[in-house]
Amino acid sequence: MDITSTLTLNNGVTIPRLGLGVFRSGASTKDAVLRALEVGYRHVDTAHIYRNEEGVGQALRESEVAREDVFVTTKLWNDDHGYDAALRAFDASVAALGVETIDLWLIHWPVPEKRLESWRAMERVLKEGRVRAIGVSNFMVHHLEELRANSEVVPAINQIEIHPFGQQAKVTAWCKEKGIAVQAYSPLTKAKRLDDPALGRVANAVGRTPAQVLIRWALQHDLIVLPKSADPGRIAENAAVFDFALDVPQMEELDGLEEGLHTAWDPTTEP
Repeated sequence: MDITSTLTLNNGVTIPRLGLGVFRSGASTKDAVLRALEVGYRHVDTAHIYRNEEGVGQALRESEVAREDVFVTTKLWNDDHGYDAALRAFDASVAALGVETIDLWLIHWPVPEKRLESWRAMERVLKEGRVRAIGVSNFMVHHLEELRANSEVVPAINQIEIHPFGQQAKVTAWCKEKGIAVQAYSPLTKAKRLDDPALGRVANAVGRTPAQVLIRWALQHDLIVLPKSADPGRIAENAAVFDFALDVPQMEELDGLEEGLHTAWDPTTEP
């Protein structure tokens, strides 16, 4: 496994295992993406609500890396749910990014009542070839079961918050059983647990930073990982996770840190 490693989705599309998250990157987005591409990332995760699709698109145009070699994800925001509204939102994201095709389009949040109509719109743009894969974010098992019973296309991905302190084992196991890849956002706990003593012990043992250990832990659990940073040094640091491995006792120690932590949304009770 290295920075070029990919995972094959249930529709045959390949996605890089490591991606750059650009949540709240703001005016730094373009430079962050350019730096990430420079050090070897080939996967960028944005969203309409981040208000930086334009910055991602500018980086794609300015980079020496060919567009077809970069996997780009964006997401449908809550205000744009419904069949026609979702189609308009997709067109807006395409225009903001300045691309012909989006690699992955996700429903950002399981908005009640409207999400099935939104999924129907996503199936349409997939059939039209305007997006290579479609999926969801923050969907729990009951959301996924509803979608599975009322759709033609099984989501390629479910993007949820995952780290040792909040592993979401139930939904992760369900997705893997059904062939839905799992992406881990906020894998660094938004820095809320980087000073955890057990994490520090493992980091000291392997001679790496706590952040690198968290990313490596997620990779070894067969997750697609999306660490976010706009700092050039940390972008490079977060990519330097392919020349070491965590052994079984170290993985087990990290697995034992589960506390049900959510640093962002908790969609568990969303109807």
